[in-house]
Amino acid sequence: MTGTGTEAWPRCGHSAGGERCPGRRVDPYTACLAHLDSADRAAHLAALRPGADLDHRGTRFTQDLLDELLAPLRDPATGRARVGKADFDEVRFTGEAEVRDVEFDDCCSFASAVFDAMLHLREVCTGGDLQLSRAHVAGDVWLDNTRVAGDAWFNEARFEGTLRFCVERVGRSASFRSLTCAEAYFESVDFERGADFTGMRVAGKASFEGAHFKKGSACFDKAGIEGDMPFDGAHFAQNVTFRDATIGGDLSFLNATSEADVHFRRTAFRRTAVIGPLVCPGTVDFSDAVFESAVTLEVAAKEVRCLRTRWGSTAALRLRHADVDLTDAVPAFPVSVVGRPRPFASPEGEITEPGLTPKQVSVVSVKGVDAAYLVLADVDLTRCLFVEAVHLDQLRLEGRCRLAEPPGGPRWIHRRTLAEEHHWRAPRYRGWTAAPDDNEHHSPEALAPVYRQLRKALEDGRNEPGAADFYYGEMEMRRHSDSASRGERTLLWLYWALSGYGLRATRALTWLLLAMTATVFAMMLWGIPKTDPDPVSEGTADGRRISLTTKKPTPVNPDGPHAQRLSGERFEKSLRVVANSVIFRASGQDLTTTGTYVEMTARLVEPGLLALALLAVRNRVKR
Repeated sequence: MTGTGTEAWPRCGHSAGGERCPGRRVDPYTACLAHLDSADRAAHLAALRPGADLDHRGTRFTQDLLDELLAPLRDPATGRARVGKADFDEVRFTGEAEVRDVEFDDCCSFASAVFDAMLHLREVCTGGDLQLSRAHVAGDVWLDNTRVAGDAWFNEARFEGTLRFCVERVGRSASFRSLTCAEAYFESVDFERGADFTGMRVAGKASFEGAHFKKGSACFDKAGIEGDMPFDGAHFAQNVTFRDATIGGDLSFLNATSEADVHFRRTAFRRTAVIGPLVCPGTVDFSDAVFESAVTLEVAAKEVRCLRTRWGSTAALRLRHADVDLTDAVPAFPVSVVGRPRPFASPEGEITEPGLTPKQVSVVSVKGVDAAYLVLADVDLTRCLFVEAVHLDQLRLEGRCRLAEPPGGPRWIHRRTLAEEHHWRAPRYRGWTAAPDDNEHHSPEALAPVYRQLRKALEDGRNEPGAADFYYGEMEMRRHSDSASRGERTLLWLYWALSGYGLRATRALTWLLLAMTATVFAMMLWGIPKTDPDPVSEGTADGRRISLTTKKPTPVNPDGPHAQRLSGERFEKSLRVVANSVIFRASGQDLTTTGTYVEMTARLVEPGLLALALLAVRNRVKR
């Protein structure tokens, strides 16, 4: 269909200034239509009938000559010109060109044509392909109320004005690869088999409002759009790709519907302030994209990928339902990821979200991210990977951010944990979540500093109770760390067993109660003497001088069966001793030697357990 050069057809015999006319000669004449004399042209046109093929490649046209050519092809009943196959490759059109009320039964080609002014196709219908590949139009190109039954090819075309491709329907594929124009409008077009806009360059706005890409993908790879790209009301049946594209303005997807994925990999957003609201039942991929200005992303999707995405200014990600992957993202300014509780709205009301399962937005990874500029609000972090992120101590967690919890049962206490701790414990203990196959396990040595930094982040945000769980996780990882000495692990084990690292008041109080009970029984059995010794005074009288010495006998150890020692009186005395020992006071009770050592031990241990219990309560309630 595309011409292969001016030697591909018999050329006109007319010459001017030593240059031969490139127009195709009209059989059986030796000149092209533009250079036929009036008699020969009239004879040729008189022989044409509606439905005739036209081949005028390379011919120079004016509007008058075009109207004269189409006149004998018009059907008297409809007033519409009917053409079979039309070849206008490499024509040169002087002045504005309007092709109106024409039906092309077969292909219509203007490949490599040159139009000195505007090209307007109005009320045109092609039964085959429409081709303007490599065409050059000095003005606008308008296709109004046009239908293309076959392919529409505009590859490498250059339009210095606006392209209004307001075609009702393109029956097969549409290709606009490397098209260049000032502005482009593809509004309400039905692309039956998708469309290819790879490498398209638009100096201003490119509008696709109401366009339908039915059975094929919409490809905007390597496109350069300096203005806005509205897709309001558009429909995408297959993937939409903007890989390596450059977009200067906003992308609006108000009331647009998508049945597949949307890819913005390596896309550069120059002055984009808003993207969305975009509803996608699959993946929206911003991996390796670059945002050079402040932007708001509104996306409802199954998955949002921001791997290695670079934000050169502030960004607000307002998301719904999605699993968000921020691995190796580079925020140079504050970037917030917020789970939106309600659907996005349009002037007509809330936007529907077909194909999406309602759930909380889940951040699955911040590995490699500088978290100093990252804000996470109202998101699920139960599967989030934190190891390898930096400046986690400056991460801001706002709203309701849910983290993973240990398995149920009496063995594991309720607390917030990292997904990486689940991955480490899963091979060792039942009930913990195993790591995905593509993720490595991290040792306690790697997890301890992550817990420490997250703890500091919550403490700086005045969330002391929330930070307590991260402190517990840090201590757990230190207790299980192979790099810690045996002495350190022993101390941590005791700290854990006695009070849950100063965070479990119930555990400390239980130990205190057990210690006090043991002390009471020890006192009843061995500490309280058989009888309370009375003071004995002894002296000598020598004349008028009397010298007296008062001594207290050594307490007598109790004897007899143990059951007899467990009396109410001995219990009351033992309880008084224990109660005083908890608050570092001497009871004043006469004790046996064993009882004295028991009391000393109790005065050392039991106040410490009480202090641990009070510390645990404070850590849970302080602000």
